Amino acid sequence: MANEPHGGTLKDLIARDAHIYAQLSQEAQSLRDIVLTERQLCDLELILNGGFSPLEGFLTERDYKSVVDTLRLADGTLFPIPITLDVSKEDIGTLNLETGARIVLRDPRDDAALAILTIEDIYQPDKIHEAINVFGADDPAHPSVAYLRNRVKDFYVGGKVQAVQLPTYFDYVALRFTPTELRTHFKKLAWRKVVAFQTRNPMHRAHRELTVRAARELQSNILIHPVVGLTKPGDVDHYTRVRVYEAIMTKYPNGLAHLSLLPLAMRMAGPREAVWHAIIRKNYGVTHFIVGRDHAGPGKNSQGADFYGLYDAQDLVKKYQEELSITMVPFRAMTYVPSLDEYVPEDQVPEGVQTLDLSGSELRKRLQTGASIPDWLSYDPIVRILRESYPPRVKQGFVLFLTGLYNSGKDSIGRALQVVLNQQGGRSVSLLLGETVRAELSSELGFSAEDRHKNIQRIAFVSAELTRSGAAVIAAPIAPYEHSRQAARDSVKALGGSGNNFFLVHVATPLEHCEKTDRKGVYAKARRGEIKGFTGIDDVYEAPSNADITVDITHQTVPEIVHSIMLLLETNGLL
Repeated sequence: MANEPHGGTLKDLIARDAHIYAQLSQEAQSLRDIVLTERQLCDLELILNGGFSPLEGFLTERDYKSVVDTLRLADGTLFPIPITLDVSKEDIGTLNLETGARIVLRDPRDDAALAILTIEDIYQPDKIHEAINVFGADDPAHPSVAYLRNRVKDFYVGGKVQAVQLPTYFDYVALRFTPTELRTHFKKLAWRKVVAFQTRNPMHRAHRELTVRAARELQSNILIHPVVGLTKPGDVDHYTRVRVYEAIMTKYPNGLAHLSLLPLAMRMAGPREAVWHAIIRKNYGVTHFIVGRDHAGPGKNSQGADFYGLYDAQDLVKKYQEELSITMVPFRAMTYVPSLDEYVPEDQVPEGVQTLDLSGSELRKRLQTGASIPDWLSYDPIVRILRESYPPRVKQGFVLFLTGLYNSGKDSIGRALQVVLNQQGGRSVSLLLGETVRAELSSELGFSAEDRHKNIQRIAFVSAELTRSGAAVIAAPIAPYEHSRQAARDSVKALGGSGNNFFLVHVATPLEHCEKTDRKGVYAKARRGEIKGFTGIDDVYEAPSNADITVDITHQTVPEIVHSIMLLLETNGLL
């Protein structure tokens, strides 16, 4: 029998509001709307399908403050993560947001109306207090704190929603089960006990052995329930991971395990997140839940220490286990024993018996270099999938982003690099010079700070698209602002495929030399006031604080500079 939903009733808003679907769809056409962010979209889907039961909308101020301070909703129900809808002051004015107003929430991918929110309140949160209480510290090294600081808007809108429809997906549709559908599946197969395995990483032999052992000890079935919403920045993309999960499912005994995808936006909140994950799995009908060591931990803080203790998550779930009504199964570290040709829990290996282990960092290194991966670690189909998505570094694309003043020599360096990389072979090479991009991609833009930033983001977008396909990209705009360059780096790292290969080259040729050797007389025009907002004259150039290499044509020849950049690429395994 499936576990009872959290709060006693599964809040399947799609089923609840199905009888007024036509009415809501019609009303949505006349209402003002909010286009959701990716995280808001994930949150809304789990509100609509009941995964966040007992929630029926985004938290009001009363519930928000209670969750942040006590891990409970205002009515006392355990709920450790604030689920909020953030808007800006401009949004409030433009959309006339006020108590009692009804607003449409739209899918950012296709503009579909997903729900109608009736606003109960609008409030300004204390983000620092939220960061400290929910994540343990106001430390930007934590990805959710960085998200809170940089991407979450200043006001929250609370209120219940009425469901129009769930988001439409075109990938892995057969694997996307709602809580109602999964509960029906368990009932149809007479699965009375189900142990869920949460993961945001590829699975290997040790994970298979861990889950099978847990199921046999509990005499239960297994739900492989990976997150395919927002995970930790830098994680393996969900397309690759799901192909891995599909491959490993064939290694389970027939009928023992089931794969279902969870559209969750993780917060990497450690102990609180573990309790949240348990609640979500309870809503999906699960009776047992595997909680790992440092479950949902984000890694190191700004001081180089772990954000959370190794067993903090397990301890907090244990604290609320009776109230949760779901049994926690502690993650057991598995190690390979060659003499047995199987994985065994570390605490059950007899003293003196040889074991083999390969760390995650070593596995990534072997993927990057193309080195062999032992069959005791993973299965051949999984290794092939990972190699397809994450080729060795010598086959990965990269971006060389050259920034410097006008006439600093960056264009000459860029052209020379293009020639040398073409000679090297193995990749297509694209050169994006500042003036060329201005003419071809940004001809309508001016030279205001906003337009300059927008131009750099267009360059970053094109660069990411090219490098994801394995190309070498040389971009050489002036890019005078630090925040624009950082946004370009972030964009390429997020969208540019495996490797995160972005290198910032500061062409630090002094203004005096740039001006002295300017045969076109552009600087002279700027000095006379004929050109306004010219970088280095009446507009600032912010020297990079995080350049991967700094060069200067007054001290180095172009061949010397190109050689030093090629050495940088070689040092990083890209040549």
